[in-house]
Order: sequence, then structure tokens, then C-alpha cells
Amino acid sequence: MKSTIARKTVVLLGGLVLLVVLLGVADATLNNYYLRILQLIGIYIVLTASLNLTNGFTGDFSLGHAAFMAIGGYTSALLTMPLAARALQLAELPVWFQEFVSPFPLATVLGGILAALVALPVGLVVLRLRGHYLAVATLGLLIIVKSIASNWEPVTRGARGLSGLNAETNLWWAFGWAVITIFVVWRMVHSPFGRSMIAVRDDSVAAASRGVHVFRIRLVAFIMSAFFGGVGGALLAHQLTAITPPTYSFDLTFLIVIMLVIGGSGSVTGSVIGAIIMTILPVILRDLERRFELPGVSQIIIAAALIAFMIFRRQGLMGNRELHPSTWFMKKPATPASVDAPQQ
Repeated sequence: MKSTIARKTVVLLGGLVLLVVLLGVADATLNNYYLRILQLIGIYIVLTASLNLTNGFTGDFSLGHAAFMAIGGYTSALLTMPLAARALQLAELPVWFQEFVSPFPLATVLGGILAALVALPVGLVVLRLRGHYLAVATLGLLIIVKSIASNWEPVTRGARGLSGLNAETNLWWAFGWAVITIFVVWRMVHSPFGRSMIAVRDDSVAAASRGVHVFRIRLVAFIMSAFFGGVGGALLAHQLTAITPPTYSFDLTFLIVIMLVIGGSGSVTGSVIGAIIMTILPVILRDLERRFELPGVSQIIIAAALIAFMIFRRQGLMGNRELHPSTWFMKKPATPASVDAPQQ
């Protein structure tokens, strides 16, 4: 037992060291274009893994993830906006706010916390629904948040949005939060709470009969998903350095759902794989599209591939399976010798 724990610890630390080395090499050698793609991979891992808590492990199909992203993005943008830009764009806000600038890490956490606080009363209402009713209700939340962002002129500047943000998001912040998200989601899933989540997903009536508080499990998963959604929205805002209401649209939620479906909605590893594939694949296809002068063909290829994928591999690449690096170097147990059947 101790040797197994030690082996897992060594593999985990080795993986983190390898990730730091690779990020350092990439940061020192790649140009801004490729660095932004890598940053997007880290951000999408945060968003896909967090959405997996509700859509994959609890079985609640939510389409409102971009709403929590918008809350986190606007919150962090307001808190970190430089004083000069704030004086020009947010002159109607109180004087004390005009002179307050929050550090980016604190603003990111506060954006996630505010998203989680909004998710609490919302979850108390919408989680009384299941299936496509819940999907429509969470989509309504996205519409409400987008409408507020479009009309709350003194704070969000409406359709003009907030600009002049510092480019705070880099490889280290994007992948640092990706590692934190994966760790938290993994620990939640591989715990008694996670087993309760999966029981609720598979059969909520049977789970309730065994003493599982179904609504509480769903609500906690919804709130945790919202927190990391807000963090992802903050990271995205400070990569783009400007946000408007269409930044956090239904298209973004749909993209994250696609990442989750491709990777496998019951797998943390699948969340990572799906985020990587659906970040890199459109970039490659757009480059080919420009090279061969075939406008629009990239969307057609992706749509056709998704249709084929849903027909032949609807459970995703990983399904419910996980990659356990800690077991790669473990010896497989010896196959027991066959025993002859007793003579009649």
C-alpha cells in the first residue's frame, strides 16, 4: 500500500515537473500566435473539466456555462482595469471604485466566487428540473446574463463592452488553473461525494433510497462548476484584453459541450483530450482553408466529423474510463494457473 502511494506521488510530481519544463520551453521559443493557442487550451481545459461535474458526473445537462463565464469575466475586468481606462469608460461609478485596482489573481478568484454565489439561488430553482427542461432553464440564465451585460451601461458599457484590459493571462496562469481544476474535479469524483454524484446520474431514485441527498449533491456540483466557469471567464477576458456581451455567447457554451462529448462526459481525462482536440483542430483546418482558398470548408468538415462521431462513438473517446499514469509502471498481476475441472 505504501509503495503504491509512493509510486503515485512520484509519478504525479514527475508529471508536474515535466509540464513546467514544457511550458518554460514553449514560453521561451514560440511566437505569440502559438502561445495564444496554448493559453486557449489551458482555459478550455478549465471550462470543460468544470462543466463535466454537472453534465458528465451528475447527469444534469446545463447550457448556461457561458453565463458564469460572463460573470467571472466582467467581475475580473472591472476589478483589474487600469485607472486611465477606468476614468474614460466607467466615469459614472463611485469615486472609491475609480481608485481601486485589484491584483489579477485576486480578481480571478473573486470572479469565480461571484459566479458561485449566483449559482446558489439559481440552482435552488432550476435544479428542480431534469433533462431538456433543465437545459432550457440554464439557457434562459445565459440569456438573462447577456441581457444584463448589454443594458447595464454604467457598469458594463453595454454593447461597447470593456476594453483596455491588461493581458494578464499567460501560459502559467492558464495551465496553473487547469491543473487546479483537474485536481479538484478528480478529488471530488474519486471520493464518497463523487460516488454519490455518479449514483445520482445513473439512477437518482435508487440513490435516494440508499440515503443519498440527491438535490444537495446536484447543487454542490452545480456551484463548483460555476466557480471554475467564472475563473475560466476571467482568464479568457484577460487574454482577449476586451470583452463584450457576444464574447460569452451560446456558441461558446456549445463549443465546450462539444469538447466534453468528444472526450467523454464521464471522464476527467476525456475533458482534457476533448479540449485539446477542439482547440487545435479548428486552427489546423482554418490554415488549410486559407492555403487552398476554400472559405467555409473547415466548418463543414468539423460538422460532418461530429455527426459521424455521434453515430459511431457517442460515448466519446474515453467514455467513462480514465488514464491513470501511476499504473503505467506497475507490474500486471500474474494470470492464475488454470485449474482442471473435476472429474465426473
